[in-house]
Amino acid sequence: MGINEALGEYSELFMLLAALTYLIAFGAFGWDMAASNRKLAAVNRRAGQQNGTTHPGPRSGSAGTVTADMADPVRAKAPAMAARTSHEGLTGPGDRVARVSGGGGNASDSVADESLLYTAERRTAARIGVSVTALAFTVHLAAVLSRGIAAGRVPWGNMYEFATTGALVVAGVFLLVLTRRDLRFLGTFVIGLVLIMLMAATIGMPTPVGNLVPALQSYWLIIHVSVAVIASALFTLTFAMSVLQLIQTRREAALAAGQAPGMAFMRRVPAALSLENLAYRINAVAFVLWTFTLMAGAIWAEEAWGRYWGWDTKEVWTFVIWVVFAGYLHARATRGWTGTRAAWLCITGYLCIIFNFAVVNTLFTGLHSYSGL
Repeated sequence: MGINEALGEYSELFMLLAALTYLIAFGAFGWDMAASNRKLAAVNRRAGQQNGTTHPGPRSGSAGTVTADMADPVRAKAPAMAARTSHEGLTGPGDRVARVSGGGGNASDSVADESLLYTAERRTAARIGVSVTALAFTVHLAAVLSRGIAAGRVPWGNMYEFATTGALVVAGVFLLVLTRRDLRFLGTFVIGLVLIMLMAATIGMPTPVGNLVPALQSYWLIIHVSVAVIASALFTLTFAMSVLQLIQTRREAALAAGQAPGMAFMRRVPAALSLENLAYRINAVAFVLWTFTLMAGAIWAEEAWGRYWGWDTKEVWTFVIWVVFAGYLHARATRGWTGTRAAWLCITGYLCIIFNFAVVNTLFTGLHSYSGL
């Protein structure tokens, strides 16, 4: 089938428009984070002023007064949280929604909890971020589809196409999960990763639309690579959650010690334990998909090269990733590796994925060297 170069150029234009739209969404989520930081800092200042001190300690509140405990519910629970989780290095449930009133009017200090459900609070910037992300996803989808139509095949035959399709799936999974859970606190991190993937593809590895190399001309390309893309997208989400888990763990530890935690915007983020539990469930699904990816790759290798396993560099690193996440699931489920240890294992696994894609594909020679074209 011939190559439609004109449509391929339109695909690149769509990709540029998608990146610009994602950039606007990134700014909207950043705006939401900054607005949350200012709002929650104002609540704490008002609490200090009404209690007659700049850094109020725990006090019993009265009608019409904002206390320090109301301004930060976790502080009131800190001793119990520390006692409950001292053997695990974890903290308890996240900050819950607190309605505070004082002065001349009412203020709503909405704080994320472990349910990750939507509250009645209206967050204009976050809503704009989600809407613009949906628009960017639509344009991005048009770019990927037009690339596939222009090439007359599935659009993931090289690193450029894998990265752009992977970024599309990351954004799609994020939007899909948003229909059930309020993960808008991940917006800045997830859209930031999508932008990095698109910039890496368009700037670092631009590839004109073309035919597949002979080794990739198989129906196993659709099966093997599509599942790998979905698994990688899920691992991207859990990577972002694990990074936030580490930050939230430090904040909760500061609260438990009676110290100022800083980073007020993190009150929009659920408790570290909630992040860890959600990341664990998503990683379990992604691990099953990665296992299938490994098996499908072995079957494809037998069909293409006459052996299931040949210790090619790409094969080895795909297996290394499988081992890391298998160790993560096993250690957390049976050995009690929770808290920061689980988060670091998850992050290590994702860094292995990045190394596999960005380094192995470009610097190592082997039968999979065509992936770097």
